[in-house]
Amino acid sequence: MRIHHFTVAGRAGSTIAIMFGVGTVAVLAAGMGVAGMGAAEAEPVAVLGGSSGIVLGDTTACSLTAIGYDAAGRLVGLTAGHCAAAGTPVSAERARDIGTIGTVDFSDGGRGLDYAVIAFDSAKVAPVRTVGETTIAGFGPAPGPGATVCASGRSSGFDCGVVWGTQGDRILSQSCSIPGDSGGPVTMGDQLVGMNQGRINPFGVAVPCVAAAFPIHSPEYFRSIDQILRAIDAAGGVGAGFRPA
Repeated sequence: MRIHHFTVAGRAGSTIAIMFGVGTVAVLAAGMGVAGMGAAEAEPVAVLGGSSGIVLGDTTACSLTAIGYDAAGRLVGLTAGHCAAAGTPVSAERARDIGTIGTVDFSDGGRGLDYAVIAFDSAKVAPVRTVGETTIAGFGPAPGPGATVCASGRSSGFDCGVVWGTQGDRILSQSCSIPGDSGGPVTMGDQLVGMNQGRINPFGVAVPCVAAAFPIHSPEYFRSIDQILRAIDAAGGVGAGFRPA
């Protein structure tokens, strides 16, 4: 049995004016010293990168795998398919005041490779490669047993663990995965190698993860990013030819 991970997010009670990497950036255009011009405040944008928290619809919180551009130059992002259906509006968890910043263009609903493609509004989103300890500069192949991978999500944060092996087309690792981490990136160095999609419960009982170093917890599972990207390219449309921002 496997558990998909998403969680419920409430609306923020206050607006954060500036938070690099995961929050809201307000760009100020100062007219100081320029005759006839005053200071003007531009519209705020959400700064998003791999592992940033996103809210799909009004209540479901998941993590962004990566953000970048497709072959047509559209700003797009990836997350887990079970997080939301196609057509669902997307907002930034740390910048809910901005409102809708994108829409789920495609989702397999968790019934296939469990991925979704988000079309973002480039006027409302500033993409970054680094969020916290996670940097995504490119893509790497699927890791084999014994490799060390690092997972990052809006719920559990950043941690690393050893790859245990495979279960069908899923890769199991020692990394943590708890509700809200679904869609988060799995990396080796600065290379994205997979998308976190949940945890396996081999004995029918979910054992929560305290830390990756603590061995007794249900293992994380993810699918390799090269497998997901091949599916996106084969489908064509939004997301095809995806590359990191």
